[in-house]
Amino acid sequence: MNLTTTCLRPMLRHGRWLGMLAVVAASSAQAVNQEIRALFTPDSANPQRNLFVNKTPVSGYCADYPSECRDNETFSIRLPMSFESASPMQPNASPRNSAMFSIPTLWRPLTVTNRETGETETVEVRIAGFGSRYILSDTAVNLTGAATAIEGHRALWGGPGGGWVNAAPPCAYSGVGMYSDNYYRFFWKTPVQGTCVKTASFPIPAMTYDYLDFSYELKTPNPLTMSSGLYTGDVSYRIGPGGDFDMGDVMLPSDPDLTLNFVLDVQHTLKVDIPPGGEKVQLVPAGGWQSWLHAGRKPVRLFRDQTFNISASSRFKMLLECEINAFPYDCVILDPVSRRSVELQVSVSLPNGLSDLSGQPVKRRRLRAGPANAQQFQPGFYVDRAPGILHFEIPQHQMEFMLQPGVASTYRGNVTVIWDSEV
Repeated sequence: MNLTTTCLRPMLRHGRWLGMLAVVAASSAQAVNQEIRALFTPDSANPQRNLFVNKTPVSGYCADYPSECRDNETFSIRLPMSFESASPMQPNASPRNSAMFSIPTLWRPLTVTNRETGETETVEVRIAGFGSRYILSDTAVNLTGAATAIEGHRALWGGPGGGWVNAAPPCAYSGVGMYSDNYYRFFWKTPVQGTCVKTASFPIPAMTYDYLDFSYELKTPNPLTMSSGLYTGDVSYRIGPGGDFDMGDVMLPSDPDLTLNFVLDVQHTLKVDIPPGGEKVQLVPAGGWQSWLHAGRKPVRLFRDQTFNISASSRFKMLLECEINAFPYDCVILDPVSRRSVELQVSVSLPNGLSDLSGQPVKRRRLRAGPANAQQFQPGFYVDRAPGILHFEIPQHQMEFMLQPGVASTYRGNVTVIWDSEV
């Protein structure tokens, strides 16, 4: 007895990521816009790591000191945003009239939306550090009377450590600082929310921060629960006195707003490989046909288990398309001579790492015909070429009708098994 089935062998890779896109930071008199891009693609070498990877070109502090950021899993960007002193900075002034920094270090949520499906997810971002280069209107030696440039920079500012390599609390030391006669480059980490202040010890007629570096941390959704495609959203910050980035009342920004435009690119894999010849399925009883042919003992059932290998990083659904349908059954196979038909049942067992939507393992899960009856499954981690089984069976209650002593018959039919990532 022969049964012919046709099984799909899909290799579905969704998403449109073609390479790293350049970051655009456009400065105007009104605002600065900065794109933040991250990518998820499954990694067969590390299937348990279900994380987005930063694809924003690094600039500023993390480009110059990559180990500092790599150890803390942060990334930095240099913005073309400057701050100019609106008035001289006086010695021992109040915090708002000194070199003050209040940075948005708390986690801030934003919604990203899939451009094609309309699905939404929540991303969280926090500013993990900031830095710049202050440029004095005169040399540190002339402003303080110190003997050397480094001594001048240290003497110019009160507080622990003097110079700006030592952060003003609650900001934290980053381990770097560079200087010349009239400038000092710094970067401070921001582990907690607070105001960090350096107070001048000598009058400073004028001062500039000539750029803004910032490092950021992201909390992204589990990409295995997201559909393929581009998710976009933005978050905006006010810059200046009383804003999210508040540098006090003396140092005023060139731009009043900063908008971070997020692009999360999700590229999933769904690939199914069936061994050569696996598209031809022959149903046989346990132990073969000998008991029926020689002793007339009817088989309890006819069946065949067909293995396949599956790679999956996203939700998918499975369903059948039947060449022959006969109510109340989904698929039937037919003896073209007698015109008799019998029910064919198809079920699936999926490997560890793939479950139904309630998290239950998938063992001999019945598949049905038609989109309305599709079964949905999801990965707990990226499954790479793991073995699954398609179970084909003629149920026992059909055997009495199917087998007649002394009557040879051949039942055939095509069944299409569909793995579909569009759920």
